[in-house]
Amino acid sequence: MADEEIKKVEEAVVEAAPKETPVAETPAAEEKPVATEGKPAATEEQAAPAGDKKEQKRDIFAEILGEEAADKVKIIKAKQNKNIQRGIVHVQATFNNTIVSVTDTRGNSIGWSSAGKMGFKGSRKSTAYAAQVVSQDACRQAMSHGLKEVDVRVKGPGSGRESAVRAVGSLGLEIHTVDDVTPVPHNGCRPKKARRV
Repeated sequence: MADEEIKKVEEAVVEAAPKETPVAETPAAEEKPVATEGKPAATEEQAAPAGDKKEQKRDIFAEILGEEAADKVKIIKAKQNKNIQRGIVHVQATFNNTIVSVTDTRGNSIGWSSAGKMGFKGSRKSTAYAAQVVSQDACRQAMSHGLKEVDVRVKGPGSGRESAVRAVGSLGLEIHTVDDVTPVPHNGCRPKKARRV
């Protein structure tokens, strides 16, 4: 039954084809697969090798844009894994916000996050929980590049200092040092007037 159906399809294709272009007969193996008992029919995409798919995509661009424009279509590659083993976690904890950025040892950023980016608004941005969530998000970004060991540098007087450092350790990163790099004036500039709370 399957052979008869294939022959009928071939005859219909030959009749429908324009007379100017000759139709080459294809062997039965290259025809559309037919479903057998217990097995579904394979689609053309499954049967066709990967090279044919690229040619089909290029042909589609050629039809839409023309031959010359199709050659100019740029393929943007995804960012590669940077394979960075050791880095520095910079935690800036102010009274109003917490910002965490992870860099390699030279200072090139490989991940960052802030309380506003994580969806916290208003006074919730300065909480310890917000600092924990921010720190985890930034470190996960960096861990996707292979980060395993970190030095932590904490700056500022905010309430998220300790919780941000704890969150780094809870993710499984090995913490070598924790430094407080809050800038301290040596009476060089006149301080701001005191806050009236």
